[in-house]
Amino acid sequence: MVGLTATQLAEELGLTKGRVSQLVAAGRLDGCFSGDGRGRRFDLQACVSLLGRNLDAGQMLGNGASTKRRLSELQSGAGDTEPAEFVPRSGTELHPKDSDRYELARIQKVEEEARRLRRANAEAEGTVVLASAVRRQVTQQIGQEIAEFETVMREAARQMADRFGVDYRAARQVLVEAWRAHRGTRQAKLSERASTTEMSDAEQEANF
Repeated sequence: MVGLTATQLAEELGLTKGRVSQLVAAGRLDGCFSGDGRGRRFDLQACVSLLGRNLDAGQMLGNGASTKRRLSELQSGAGDTEPAEFVPRSGTELHPKDSDRYELARIQKVEEEARRLRRANAEAEGTVVLASAVRRQVTQQIGQEIAEFETVMREAARQMADRFGVDYRAARQVLVEAWRAHRGTRQAKLSERASTTEMSDAEQEANF
């Protein structure tokens, strides 16, 4: 196709007329048109070939992704009556300049942002809490409880010494040893229980 105006070229490539003017001014369409001003006419295939080589990664990831798709369609003849033969991709990594690679990266970025927003909304509503936040709060609370119980044991040892005439240090040592044995047993049981705990169906379905 030869002889497109700037407006027609913009429509074919999915660009704005202003963007086409910028490309012309930057020299990125040199050799793809004839004439000047309103009389300038563009060779579509020449523009497609040139822009297909010159679009950089940043342009492909942004709004230029649609332009890249349009260029690919024009280059591969997607507008023909007979569809191009489907060639399945292998399991190898996509080439750095493959248009699908940039489209995939763009989709992944959008999905990750959507997950982040869902997680933030769920946290604000109080329907979910982060495991790291729970771990931090539980650790603080357990530390406070242990400190308070150790104070109770000291007071109990002092009362035993006063009431029964036993040595305060000996009484406190007995209480501390009993307490440490209890803590060790409880820790082992709770760790075993935590290792076998499974996520609920709702937790597994949530994509955060």
